[in-house]
Amino acid sequence: MAVQQSAGPDPYFPANGDPRYRVHRYELTLDYRPGPNRLGGAARINAIAGRAPLTEFQLNLADFRIGRVRVDGRQAHYTHRGGRLRIRPAKAVRPGAAFTVEVHWSGNPRPVNSPWGGLGWEELGDGALVASQPVGAPSWYPCNDRPADKASYLISVTTPSAYSVVTGGRLLTRTTKASTTTWVYEQAAPTSSYLVGLAIGRYQTVLLGDPGPGGVPQHAHIPAQLLADVSRDFARQPAMMELFQELFGPYPFDEYAVVVTEEELDVPVEAQGLSLFGANHVDGARGSERLVAHELAHQWFGNSVSVADWRHIWLNEGLAKYAEWLWSERSGGRPARQLAAAAHRLLSSLPQDLRLADPGRKAMFDDRLYERGGLAVHALRRALGDDIFFRMLRGWTSLHRGGAVTTRTFAAHVARFAPEPVEELLDAWVYGTALPPLPEG
Repeated sequence: MAVQQSAGPDPYFPANGDPRYRVHRYELTLDYRPGPNRLGGAARINAIAGRAPLTEFQLNLADFRIGRVRVDGRQAHYTHRGGRLRIRPAKAVRPGAAFTVEVHWSGNPRPVNSPWGGLGWEELGDGALVASQPVGAPSWYPCNDRPADKASYLISVTTPSAYSVVTGGRLLTRTTKASTTTWVYEQAAPTSSYLVGLAIGRYQTVLLGDPGPGGVPQHAHIPAQLLADVSRDFARQPAMMELFQELFGPYPFDEYAVVVTEEELDVPVEAQGLSLFGANHVDGARGSERLVAHELAHQWFGNSVSVADWRHIWLNEGLAKYAEWLWSERSGGRPARQLAAAAHRLLSSLPQDLRLADPGRKAMFDDRLYERGGLAVHALRRALGDDIFFRMLRGWTSLHRGGAVTTRTFAAHVARFAPEPVEELLDAWVYGTALPPLPEG
């Protein structure tokens, strides 16, 4: 596992995250009441200081009432303004030392503001949903909100028993007392803060396919009235899982879940071991199947192998876009070369001022980044040939499993597999802005 963290703040979100330490584990104990949208929480955060003494540090947390803050069991001084919880421990933490932070908070969770609207905790008509990419995690728990700071999670959520709680990871226990139920999940794999997804609602749970011995359990959590449509729309997801494991390497987590809400979502959103879809992505005719493939592919590209900072988001989205094309090609749809040609025609009619390697914050979710990212991956496939190309991808997901990477890391990895130099190809597609010619073949 290779983790390459930025030396300083994320250039796109300098107010989020603190590079002076890293978190090893979050243990979150939450109590949520859907009617009043009331959340109470306690976090135990196990962390390790960096190379300098920590006389103070920060967590990101939205506008909640803080009940208590302790560092290594001792009351700590803190200030909480503008989404930053600044903590000054009673005694400075030594360089490289492990330390524990405890935070208690309560209030009415709501999305945090961003250039793309509200992100994070969203109160639904009957329940709640968390979709945090890229900076929504502080809307519901205190965290070191930088994508390269990956940690394991133990999450306990107590809510009225009529509601189900779904998050990424393995369900350890579900305990009912009187009118409430406590759900305890563990995500042991290193997880970025924005990839901790959560859904609370009145869901039915169905098994998608039969994983068989050693297979990946896949469940869908859905409102009862959408059961028939979801059963058709996600029927081929187990086949996708099988194909992607063949092409990309073993599925990197223990289980995979999808949640479909009663409400519409602009786009589906990936979380670690979990993807969130809206009712508008379900039509009973597999109309959104490419998105089913896209979100599943993110489990390898973006979740297991994460970006060191947001400048490198094309590594997530370009590879997931290309996974859409590969699924189409292998499942009887249009081959990747036809989909690449269509993407190239589209991009040729649009402004050519986007650089994949550093698109800028305003363009990090631009449709052009997805399409050009897919084309860059297709160009590599054409240059390497299928055998080397897929060995390269499987090596990428294996070598960097659980880690965080940069575009330069990817370029160096590709070069180790390429029989001929690929610097000019990458310079044109990844570091340049002008649209290169459509790859042949």
